[in-house]
Amino acid sequence: MTKAEILGQARKEKRVLLTEIESKELLKGAKIPVVDARLATSKAGAMELAKKVGFPVAMKIVSVDVTHKSDSGGVKLGIANATQAGKAYTDILAGVKKHYPKAKILGVSVQKMARPGVEVIIGMTKDAQFGPVIMFGLGGILVEVLKDVSFRIVPMTKRDASEMISEIKGYPLLKGYRGSEPANIPYLEELIVKVSDFVDKNPEIKELDLNPVFAYKDGAVAVDARVILEPA
Repeated sequence: MTKAEILGQARKEKRVLLTEIESKELLKGAKIPVVDARLATSKAGAMELAKKVGFPVAMKIVSVDVTHKSDSGGVKLGIANATQAGKAYTDILAGVKKHYPKAKILGVSVQKMARPGVEVIIGMTKDAQFGPVIMFGLGGILVEVLKDVSFRIVPMTKRDASEMISEIKGYPLLKGYRGSEPANIPYLEELIVKVSDFVDKNPEIKELDLNPVFAYKDGAVAVDARVILEPA
């Protein structure tokens, strides 16, 4: 789907929260690396998509009404074959319907499991005084526990990105801690600037979260993504 189609569909349905699949399509258009997610609307479709994507895969509920995917059983990881994919589809829908009985469920996303890396977060919120502000820090569940993040105002330069990366307390993890694989810092700098440029050119975006982003020595990729639009 094109940007116009994605935004048009959201406006038509009077919603501001984009699905993971819609969010990733927008980001791919801006050359921001994401793990491609495809929509399955049936058990058979999930099994077929999983085979096409290649095992192991991750599967996640696709619904703008589900705010806590993992807590409601809406996420299954490390699925190794088609049979497991079919069961995961059934289990995901059953778990989510139990916790969110009124949720509108579009289906289940199927995506290739990304190889592990250092988990970071890149986000954006709009400040009433300064406008769009980019956030960077350690990602995954660590962002909620440690709150180890830094901020810069949009638009950003590569120097701004370099400074905000080095400011977090978890910076040694990105450099390679006790023999662990280091992250590609210059690549992360370029990625942060790309996100800054993206939100600067798209004022209709109110919030953005890429979490987690797996950072590697040869690049980085966003595993999950969420975009919230400004009210119409």
